[in-house]
Amino acid sequence: MYNVKCLNKISPVGLARFGANYTCGEDVENPEAILVRSASMHEMELPSSLLAIARAGAGVNNIPLDKCSEAGICVFNTPGANANAVKELVIAGLLLASRKIVPGIEWAKGLKGKGAEVGKLVEKGKSQFVGPEISGKRLGVIGLGAIGILVANAAKSLGMEVYGYDPYLSVDAAWGLSRSTKHAQTLDEIYANCDYITLHVPLTPDTKEMINAESIAKMQDHVRILNFARGDLVNSADILKALADGKVASYVTDFPTDEMLGAEGVIAVPHLGASTPESEDNCARMAADELKDYLENGNILHSVNLPNVSMPRDPAFTRVCIIHRNVPNTISLLAGKLADAGINIENMQSKSRKDYAYTILDVTGDFSSDSAKKMEESEDIIRVRVI
Repeated sequence: MYNVKCLNKISPVGLARFGANYTCGEDVENPEAILVRSASMHEMELPSSLLAIARAGAGVNNIPLDKCSEAGICVFNTPGANANAVKELVIAGLLLASRKIVPGIEWAKGLKGKGAEVGKLVEKGKSQFVGPEISGKRLGVIGLGAIGILVANAAKSLGMEVYGYDPYLSVDAAWGLSRSTKHAQTLDEIYANCDYITLHVPLTPDTKEMINAESIAKMQDHVRILNFARGDLVNSADILKALADGKVASYVTDFPTDEMLGAEGVIAVPHLGASTPESEDNCARMAADELKDYLENGNILHSVNLPNVSMPRDPAFTRVCIIHRNVPNTISLLAGKLADAGINIENMQSKSRKDYAYTILDVTGDFSSDSAKKMEESEDIIRVRVI
């Protein structure tokens, strides 16, 4: 039996992926796994029973990754599961930024009670809400992951000239990107050429407040900026000043803050990027499948703190899963200890990621939980699990 604790409401479609061997719920004690969406875990005491955490979404800023890695807890996210939902909202954001739709709607509401005069007043007042079409304009997409690629392709289909920037663009991602997307070599190339800029990068020390007074100064006058990635990618004071000065024509953000609300030129969306039933179902399904495969088979896919390692399961063998530090001779040490115990390695997969590594062994011989505890006595072995 496995216990799965839910820190947020999780789509029933995802919970249905767990079978009779699982107990899922908010009140579960001693969980082997946690499912989470937005709840902050930074102050949470992580139980010793915990093996894995799955975030039903892409961002993992609410999870203490370093603490989890040191405790031998694998953290998953669900990249791409909500990509279409976010893409659709970004496209809506492009139109909202251009056509002054939001202020126009608010103005029209003020005509309530004017009776037969409404039609004439609309025709007289509509000129104040004139805005440019997006077709033929240049869009800079910063970050070409699952969402960025969909945005770039959709914008191209709408007649935009698209520039893409991502120094870490994977081969698989590149296959999905329209060939007509111009590959920008630097951020400055995006800033200098694009009428619209949309952000699709994770929040890291390097990307925090990447949109600031210095970067805005490099942009075209009346640029329109969209942020459906993370609020802290943009320096709030600098963007508000640029809006007031007319350098930036519009800022569309999915992350409202007190200073942003009501500011001229800001379109603040209440974090609706992934708020579709389809997205919530997709994320929950993907998160549940990741946890199941890890708990039952030791396979890792879409981890954010450990390497992705998977190996077909042969029921004839005992599977041993080892989280260890990425230091020289660890594999040799493990093999030696197993050989001394009369245990033979039939299959093996091992990969590293920065300071940590993960090894899956299929073995024959008497390898018990006691054997695992003995292996954990080594300072470089963080966690050993027998399946």
